[in-house]
Amino acid sequence: MKIGIIAAMSDEREQLSRLLTGLHEEQNGLFRYVTGELGGNTLYIMKCGIGKVNAAVGASELITRMQPDVVVSTGVAGGIDKEVAVMDVVAASQVVYHDVWCGMGNEYGQVQGMPPKFACDERLVQVAASLVSPVPVHVGLICSGDKFVTSLQELEAIKADFPEGLAVDMESGAIAQVCYLYKVPFISFRVISDTPGAEGHWEQYENFWETMADHSFGVVKAFLESLTDGLSTSLK
Repeated sequence: MKIGIIAAMSDEREQLSRLLTGLHEEQNGLFRYVTGELGGNTLYIMKCGIGKVNAAVGASELITRMQPDVVVSTGVAGGIDKEVAVMDVVAASQVVYHDVWCGMGNEYGQVQGMPPKFACDERLVQVAASLVSPVPVHVGLICSGDKFVTSLQELEAIKADFPEGLAVDMESGAIAQVCYLYKVPFISFRVISDTPGAEGHWEQYENFWETMADHSFGVVKAFLESLTDGLSTSLK
C-alpha cells in the first residue's frame, strides 16, 4: 500500500523518517519527499509547512503526483481536553475548522458548500482505536485553524464552540478538505506535545522535543505498520 504522510515541520518529518528502511529523497513538483518502507508499505513523507494554505497545497501535490491509497496528517498537536495529556495520541474521527464562519445558513466552522465537519475514514479510525500501545490513543474531534493556541482564553473559546474537541492544530482541517474533494481516505493521527493554557506551556512544548518525541512517535510507527495490504483492498 502507498501511504502519503504530511507533516508541517522539519522536526516532525525527521521523527517520521527515522522509522523507515530503504530511505531516499526525491524532488517532485514543489516538494521534496522522503520515501521508504515500513511494515510492507511504501511511505511518502512530505513537509508541507505550517498553516492551512501550505497544508492544502501540499495535500493536493501529494495526491496528484504520488497517488497514495491513504493520506495521513501526522506530527504534533495541542491537547485541549482534560482527558488528553502530553505524549498521548489523538486519532481524529472528525476534523473541523475553529476559525471559519461563512455567515447565515452555515454552521460555525463550516466552509460554505462543504460538510460542517470532515469525517475521517472509518476503517483507518478503527485501526487507530484498536492499537495495543503503552501510549493512550484517544479518538475524537481535532480542531484546526491558522493560529498557534497558547492561552487559556483561546482554548476556552474553542471548547465553547466545540465542547467535544480533543486537540488543536493548524493543518488537519485543510488536508481533510482536500482529501474530501479528491475522495482519498484520510485520517489525522497526532501526538500531543503541549496543553495550551497550562502553566509553562511553551516550556512544555520545547521539553517534548528534547526528551519525549522519540518515545511518543513509537505509537505513530505502530499505527502505520497496522495499515496492511488487506486494508488497501477494502479502501478501493
